[in-house]
Amino acid sequence: MGRPLKADLYLKHFQFRERPFALLPDPDFIFWSRGHTRAFSVLEYGLMTQAPITVLTGEVGAGKTTLLQELISQIPNDVVVGLISNAQGGRGELLRWVLNAFDQPAEPQADYVSLFQQFVDFVLEQYAAGLSVLLIIDEAQNLSPETLEELRMLTNINSGKDELLQLVLLGQPELREVIARPELRQFAQRVSVSYHLDPMDHTTSCDYIRSRLQHAGGTGEEFTEAAMMEIHRVSGGIPREINKICDLSLVYAVSADTTVVEKRLVDELLADGVILSAPAHQFFLSNRYTVVPDGFPGEAAE
Repeated sequence: MGRPLKADLYLKHFQFRERPFALLPDPDFIFWSRGHTRAFSVLEYGLMTQAPITVLTGEVGAGKTTLLQELISQIPNDVVVGLISNAQGGRGELLRWVLNAFDQPAEPQADYVSLFQQFVDFVLEQYAAGLSVLLIIDEAQNLSPETLEELRMLTNINSGKDELLQLVLLGQPELREVIARPELRQFAQRVSVSYHLDPMDHTTSCDYIRSRLQHAGGTGEEFTEAAMMEIHRVSGGIPREINKICDLSLVYAVSADTTVVEKRLVDELLADGVILSAPAHQFFLSNRYTVVPDGFPGEAAE
């Protein structure tokens, strides 16, 4: 038996300043892989060109929310931002979510037409003040086709050469399947920019692990190459899955009184069944999309 765990789990053992593999999104730990760099550039491009609708998809834990937080931190002051994290409900409910995102009170008894007009008035007021409006919807795969069509109708507020309202949708891969339905072809035509964030390859996964270790005050050599390769294999290259396995591997290392995580330790962790992982959405693992000027989903990027 190794020595008992201390309250900090492993910080003192490895002399870390903080946990390198916490599960909550943290922009301070952002790792700019090629995929994440491209995804962020596409988001920036969508805003810069005033694209009516920009779509970013990726597996659960791929890093979409971290990129979103980074994007919001860089948005200029002349853009009014509303964020909806998990909208649900039928017709009319979306408008209440939207108004709430911009701190606009909605009368409980207001009908759909009144809510729509209230939002139009809000957007026009911002435009008159020299501001543009950006609505960001996270977990957009939960929106029904009817709700997505309702979103498209919101973009009809735009007229002339100025885009008064822009939409950014972030979601899991199935969001693309919904948008690709024939009945949503008008919505798809409004999607000017889109990108699918693929899982990381084995080299990038190893670089990701080293980067987070070093950011937390480690050497980056706390995991052997074989251990990192095994973690990549099991995680499928999904950052959040990598974090879960690495975090618990460090706990196991303390219990084994070692400062190096070897593959056998990762194998023991996995054999104990303490990691529960959902399978990736295989259809989209190698399908990434970029600018789509003439419809959806467009051609896959290289």
